[in-house]
Formats: sequence, C-alpha cells, structure tokens
Amino acid sequence: MGVPRGQERQAPQEVETREDEEQNIKLTEILELLVAAGYFRARIKGLSPFDKVVGGMTWCITTCSFDIDVDLLFQENSTIGQKIALTEKIVSVLPKMKCPHRLEPHQIQGLDFIHIFPVVQWLVKRAIETREEMGDYIRSYSISQFQKAHRLPEDEEFMQRKEKAIKTVTDIFEVYKPQRKYKRQTGAEELLDEESKVHATLLEYGRRYGFSRQAGKTEQAEDKKPVLPPGLAAAGKAEPCDEDDLQAAEELRIKTLMTGMAAMATEEGKLTASTVGQIVGLQSDEIKQIVSEYAEKQSELSAEERPERLGAAQQHRRKVASLNKQISQKTKLLEELQAKCADLQAKCTEAKKTLTEVKSYSEKLDKELAALETIESQADSSILQSLRALVAMNENLKSQEQEFKAHCR
Repeated sequence: MGVPRGQERQAPQEVETREDEEQNIKLTEILELLVAAGYFRARIKGLSPFDKVVGGMTWCITTCSFDIDVDLLFQENSTIGQKIALTEKIVSVLPKMKCPHRLEPHQIQGLDFIHIFPVVQWLVKRAIETREEMGDYIRSYSISQFQKAHRLPEDEEFMQRKEKAIKTVTDIFEVYKPQRKYKRQTGAEELLDEESKVHATLLEYGRRYGFSRQAGKTEQAEDKKPVLPPGLAAAGKAEPCDEDDLQAAEELRIKTLMTGMAAMATEEGKLTASTVGQIVGLQSDEIKQIVSEYAEKQSELSAEERPERLGAAQQHRRKVASLNKQISQKTKLLEELQAKCADLQAKCTEAKKTLTEVKSYSEKLDKELAALETIESQADSSILQSLRALVAMNENLKSQEQEFKAHCR
C-alpha cells in the first residue's frame, strides 16, 4: 500500500521542528558559556545570533593570546562578504590552535549551533586557562607599575629603617669579621691537595678542624688505614688503625701545617715555630712538635690577654656582660636621681605655697598701710604728733618693764 502524500510531507516537518528546538537549546548554552567566560555582549538583545556567536568566538581567540597571522576584525551588522571572510579566517585559525573539533565556514554562516557548540566550549576553556595563567603575570606587572609612582605606609616605614639596619649589619660584620693570625712562609713546602689547602687556610684564621669520629669509622671500614695527602705524607709515618690513631695523625698534620706558617705583622717580635726551627737548626719531628705546642700555647695566652683575639662568641658574651653591668649602674644612678628629683619637687611645691601666703599677707599689709596713709592725710597734724609721742612713750615703757622683769629674775 502506498503512503498518502500528506503524510510524506508531515514527516520532514516534524524532524525540522525537533532540530530547531535543539538548535535553540545549543544557542542558549553557547550564550551562557560566553557570558560565564566574560563576554557580556552576548546578553544584548538587539544583536543577532550570528553577531553574538561569532563575536564570542573572536573574543575567545583573542583572549587566548595565540600567535596567528590573521586579522580577526569583528564588526556588528556586517555584510555577507565580510561575514564569509571572517568565518573563513576563524575556521583557518582553529587547526593552528590545535582545536580537536572541525568546523566549516558554511556551518557558522548557517548557524549550525549543534556543531558550533563543541568548538565554542573548547575556546571558552582555553580562554579561561589562559586568563588563569596570565593572572599572576598581570598582577605582578600591575604591582610593579604601582610601585613606580606610589608607596604604601609599610614601604615608607621600611625605607626609613633601611639605612639604619644596613649600617647596623655593616658594623656587626666589621666587629666580627675574621682576623688573620698567620700566613704561610714564602719558602714553605707547597701543598698539592685541596684538603690540605683548606686546612691551611682555616689555620691561618685560627680555626682548627679535624676528622670526625664517624668519618674515621667509615674510612677505617673502607681502607683499614688513613691516607694522608701527598704534601704531608712524610709527616705521618705511623699507620693508625683506630680512632685514637686517627686523631693523633690529624694533630700531627695540623702541627706540621703550623710549622710552615709565620705570625702576621701585628705579632712581630713573638717567637714562632719556624723561627725556633731555624735557630736550632734541627729538623727532627720532636723539635717540630715541641715548637708547635709552644706556638699554640703562645696564641692561647695572647687570646686571653687581648680581647680582640678572642673567638667571636666569647667576645660577644664579654661585651654583653659589660653592657649589662653598665646598664645596671646607670639604672641605679637613675633611681637615685629620680628620688632626689622627687624630694626637690616636694620642697619646691612647699616653697611655692609659702611664697603665695607671704604675697597675700604682703598685699594685705599694703592695703592697710594705704588706708592708714589716707586717714593720716585727713587728720590734724598736731594731734598726730602728740599721738606719735604717746606711742613712742608707751613702747619705751614696755621695754623698760621687760628689762626690769629680767633683772628681777
């Protein structure tokens, strides 16, 4: 039986309707992706779907900072020729960006959102990744540009303390800098191995380092005997086999190195190992050992006599103790001065109070004298003279009475 013509026409219409619905769903998802990525022009209702989608794709490609030799100039409401050229450029750029999805220009022009959606999804993902990667760089660049012309309060405070801190650190380095005590003589035996050179350099600055016990055990387990450097092979004739022998060999090694050194110019006139060896004229190991011990004792005594030759830690402790003592003395003196100051302030307050009372009493007397002078100017002069004579007589009689009473006693 044949199918009616009306039914033949209805089937394609249903398929087209479902496809349009799916296209609209994909268009909505594409716009949501673009808005989530930061392309907010996709919200403008006045733009056509082509302008929104192609503009978003162009924005994503530009945001990815991919090096391409294509001018992706997007203009809204473009002509058909401009749209075709732009879609062809976008399609040509996608393989260069290693996009896993393929897209044709006619699919973009025909708004085939089902095939455009995976490409837009990949571009949005790449754009977000690129922005995350470039975020730290852009932030650092913006901070550097800000610091060229502006400063925070913390930076200003740091700059104010910077010079003082640098000066303090420099002074500390000057105080605790290494001081050279010895130097190798010009005619001394040349050291061939690096280890001996390091030991000799440390000894020149008063540092002594020997083999550690763990190193001695390892060396004993491997070689069963220590190996002295070639430059000092003649000094160590014994073959130590345990820790004590290793330490003895190391001590002999240090003493041998000390025999080839002379004191610095600051210690001229002191007896050194090389000077004693030249005077005696004997090159035996016993003489060298005795002279080396004498040089070590002499250096220890000089370190005790001269504070500047002490170790850094010991010298620091002595300075700290001296400063603490000075602080305690100054604190005691400050307390005494504060007590004296409090006593003087109390006396000053009392004197001010007395002065105020005296001033008030003086002002009162001045007022009474002024009143008496006014009365005196208004009274009769003869009466005043007689009154004065009577007052003087009264005072004279009182004095005579007191003298008579004193005489009667």
